[in-house]
Amino acid sequence: MTTVAIPNRPVFRAQEVCEIAEVQPYVLRSWEAEFPELGISKSPSSPRVYRKKDVELVLRIKHMLFTDGLTLAGARKQLTGEGVQSSDEIVTDADVAAMIDDTTRQHLRDVKRGLQWILGVLSGKGITPEDRVLHAAPARSMASSRTAPAARKAPAKKKRK
Repeated sequence: MTTVAIPNRPVFRAQEVCEIAEVQPYVLRSWEAEFPELGISKSPSSPRVYRKKDVELVLRIKHMLFTDGLTLAGARKQLTGEGVQSSDEIVTDADVAAMIDDTTRQHLRDVKRGLQWILGVLSGKGITPEDRVLHAAPARSMASSRTAPAARKAPAKKKRK
């Protein structure tokens, strides 16, 4: 079996696993269906993440299928015989945070600040005097623009004789 360098990180995205193992994403998804112990999700709606040992298992499955000529059922039987089972290992928020780059982190901070501001405004605690002036000014100008056309009356039509 050829040795593949696996980066020393706690978790990997599916695309990274595909690049390391040199398989297409649909292949990895089909292997997930056959080997439920492969990868984990924090919740049913969240994307699957893979631990280092999952990446090693993907490489092992690839070797068994492409080099040893086993079928998926044969590979599953061999792994079960060797005692490879699903792991109860938990992926923490810190593990997932390690996958996020600095730009994305900054965007998330900005979103969080914006949401906190909205929550403050809705609760009446977050609005500042400057906000009142800024938000009140357009409302006043809109109100005055609404009354202006009503104050102006159209010239009366002349009656024809």
